[in-house]
Amino acid sequence: MTANTTNAAAAVELDGKDLPAHCPNPAMPLWSSHPRVFLEFDHHGTAKCPYCGTAYRLKPGTVVGHH
Repeated sequence: MTANTTNAAAAVELDGKDLPAHCPNPAMPLWSSHPRVFLEFDHHGTAKCPYCGTAYRLKPGTVVGHH
């Protein structure tokens, strides 16, 4: 998991090993905690936390397994 600040709206990039993705993520400070929510990625590989608005993006080439 890495923070990518190259875009105007920074997104946390996730790899296959980071799935299933949830927010707050382990890199977030304790003071910013909210109830854990698992993220659902759209067909573009992006998701947004409904609590804090943190944007998440899957790294190019990441394979998402189906349950």
